[in-house]
Amino acid sequence: MHNKDSLAQAPKALFLAIVLMLTGCASDIMKNYIGQPVESVILDYGPPTAVIDLGRDEHAYQWRKISTNAVSGTSSGEVRQTKHGTVYQETETPGYVERQECFYTFYARSSDGRWFITNFRQPKLECE
Repeated sequence: MHNKDSLAQAPKALFLAIVLMLTGCASDIMKNYIGQPVESVILDYGPPTAVIDLGRDEHAYQWRKISTNAVSGTSSGEVRQTKHGTVYQETETPGYVERQECFYTFYARSSDGRWFITNFRQPKLECE
């Protein structure tokens, strides 16, 4: 028999397992932009959310992505015998909406009037 807390943990455990399987995906994609002009990223993902001047001809370009995911609730039950007869006992876990905010940051240097990607900041684990 599962209690209510263990049922609530099941979706979170599944989500974590999926995240761990996908670890490295965003970083692998970001590595491909190193050496390319920043326009390559803009053409694929739109304009950056922020551009930060880091001095000495270096900028950080940052993209922000917000994802939402609806997690459905669960319901389970069992028939129990009591001194008053047979009863059906139901356990419900409500659904919820997850909201995930991720930032993807590229570093770029100026060369001949254009900006070229030199590196990137590792996204947090749940954004990989």
